[in-house]
Amino acid sequence: MEAQTCPAGERLLPVALLTLSGGLQDAYTYFCRGHVFANAQTGNIVLLGQSLFSGNLSQAVRYLFPLLAFALGIAAAEGIRCSRPGRPQWQQRVLLWEIILLFLVGFLPRSLNQLANTLVSFSCAMQVQTFRRVEGFAFASTMCIGNLRGGTDALCAFLRTGDPQEGRKARLYFTVILLFALGAGAGSLSLTYLGPRAIWLSCILLAAGFGLLTRTA
Repeated sequence: MEAQTCPAGERLLPVALLTLSGGLQDAYTYFCRGHVFANAQTGNIVLLGQSLFSGNLSQAVRYLFPLLAFALGIAAAEGIRCSRPGRPQWQQRVLLWEIILLFLVGFLPRSLNQLANTLVSFSCAMQVQTFRRVEGFAFASTMCIGNLRGGTDALCAFLRTGDPQEGRKARLYFTVILLFALGAGAGSLSLTYLGPRAIWLSCILLAAGFGLLTRTA
């Protein structure tokens, strides 16, 4: 699929903003909110299992709530989509809710890290469920493992066949991975200056993405 024929929610520029935000959110919860992953629920499952088998139930709860919130976030995004069938504006509604939730997180003190992590995981799930393609290719804006697999697979296919479509696909995936890393780096750096309010940078990125989607809808 050519970039210019893509729906607004699949174009590279809004996707880039969402991916930067996704990397920032993961760095934020891990480095600022008690070493819990907002997006990488595989990591939370590993830490949950370790806590349960070591008998540390209070520690296990720290990882259980983000997992449950992530599942509920996916259900919430689907509820919004189904309430507006066939209308692309549902993606803007999801982003608006995500911005509101993350803005509230910035006010929460570190004593409420559990609530902060739960809200960020919920909003991340809404985002990853809503924006699932970049220029026609399946991707995730809040985690990297699928993008890394897809990019490497496409690169191998390009080297083997010389197919320019596979080369373009590989470039897109690795661009997304780089953007995620940049967002995580910027997020960790911003914590030095902004502390818990660093999550508001994610709100700014999402608001810019919201603006792009609204303008091109």
